[in-house]
Amino acid sequence: MNQPLRRIAWITDPHFDHAKLDVWQSWVAKLLELDPDSILITGDLSEGDDVAYQLRCLAESLDRPIHFVLGNHDFYGKSIASTRRDLIALCRDVPQLTYLTDHPAMPLNASTVLIGDDGWGDATQGDYAGSNVRLNDFQLIEDFRTSDPDGWQSLLIAEGKAAAERLTDKLNNLSDEITQVLIATHVPPFREACWYEGKTTDDNWAPFFVCGQVGQALRKAAEQAPNRKHVVLCGHTHHDGIAQIADNLVVHTGFSRYGSLEIESMLTIEPDSLDLSRPAICFP
Repeated sequence: MNQPLRRIAWITDPHFDHAKLDVWQSWVAKLLELDPDSILITGDLSEGDDVAYQLRCLAESLDRPIHFVLGNHDFYGKSIASTRRDLIALCRDVPQLTYLTDHPAMPLNASTVLIGDDGWGDATQGDYAGSNVRLNDFQLIEDFRTSDPDGWQSLLIAEGKAAAERLTDKLNNLSDEITQVLIATHVPPFREACWYEGKTTDDNWAPFFVCGQVGQALRKAAEQAPNRKHVVLCGHTHHDGIAQIADNLVVHTGFSRYGSLEIESMLTIEPDSLDLSRPAICFP
């Protein structure tokens, strides 16, 4: 558990509650065959209490470090705060699990760290007032279901602000010896990284599919540390793409499909490089 992590399997938006058991078993078998040092999941594991169940199953089946952040679906049926409390407690009970939102930077080697935060579609991008998009989040997450719709935008902005502040604290605490930082989040932090069928988002969807405040924080961090490479992994849109935001800031958005399970990419971490091998491996 304390050895440098050289090979990481990246998973995003698996939605395990939509996958049949035989698909899950084939997917786990392939992960064991690939034999990564650790697993990284960028949100939307399942819904409600099934999230904890699935994480326990993964920890038992894979028996290696599993680092994760949460997506919006993971909060369905509960409140945001209670979901996070429950999973923080789970990680204390299961040593293989690390909830990155609640954790400081994780060393991968002497020059590379992993940090993460859930992020949220924070209503700071696009046209929230004019959008006709209404996600299931508003009916299935207690914070929204039990509040006045007129206050939803403020709740979204607050979640994005909190995510940006947590990531900023982690980035500010990195030593000068860290030349590479891998950043895991669920929601794309830039419009340029919010992909759908090969195109990026419009003003209608951007309020709910981009965490603009996290994007601002990452852009500032990249400007302040020009010699440090920042590589962001995210999901949420279920469509893949790469966005080069700055010379030292790139965002990889992963692919997902309901009912299927993917191994989005294998990451190879070296002291002076961080490489992703694609395309995705899909089951079925």
